[in-house]
Amino acid sequence: MAVTMVVLTLVGGVLVLLEPSRPSATIPVSSTPGTGARSVDRGPYGSGRLGSWEDLVKHISSDDEVQDTLMFNGVFMFGDSIAVQDGSALEKLLADRAGDSIAVHDWSGQPTAAAVDALEDWERQFGLPSRIVMAVGSNDIFDPPAFAAQVERAMHIAGPSRTVYWVNVHVGRVNQPAAVRAADLDNSAWVNQQLEQAAVRHPNLRIVRWNEFLAGQPGGPAKYLRDGVHTSQPGQQARNELIVESLTGPH
Repeated sequence: MAVTMVVLTLVGGVLVLLEPSRPSATIPVSSTPGTGARSVDRGPYGSGRLGSWEDLVKHISSDDEVQDTLMFNGVFMFGDSIAVQDGSALEKLLADRAGDSIAVHDWSGQPTAAAVDALEDWERQFGLPSRIVMAVGSNDIFDPPAFAAQVERAMHIAGPSRTVYWVNVHVGRVNQPAAVRAADLDNSAWVNQQLEQAAVRHPNLRIVRWNEFLAGQPGGPAKYLRDGVHTSQPGQQARNELIVESLTGPH
């Protein structure tokens, strides 16, 4: 698939998903390469504040690819940097498993509101297929109460005749102090709870249970997450399998 890429210099090859803001004269709380996590401001919910993400790496299908995917009733996906990292492998797995194509709007660091803006834009420009994947929410740990309204927006745009597959979240950044990691996990649970509540209201909302998969591993999530957020190679395989199984299972 041809893609639109914006390539940034990423220290140590680390894709940035979550980056607290950088007020002046801050004391570094992490020197992990590529994270940029240097704020002592934990924000109102303990995880910090979402930094600027608009110049981070993105992977967005061309208009022709979007139209081709729509013509064959493939899949639209809207994601953050986990999706940027894992998207090529997901595309191959979905094609091999079901013969489906996928058009993506994946942007590192974006919160759910921005992904729903993109969904709305594609709906206006192209229309929507019958299956939509929303792989966002991890960046909403910085402002969890804002998440529920964005899920409602997405479901309104999709309408009742389409199925929305939403990957739930697990964030516990290993490069942050224990108190911040604890807040990350609490805020992840808050985001996931709002997603569960939305699924009760919307029978066409299917949750891809990434968080439950990680919680069920005997050794915990460390094998599957290289930094407490982004997938390792085994994690990429497991997460993509969960997504494809949801897309190809009974609707």
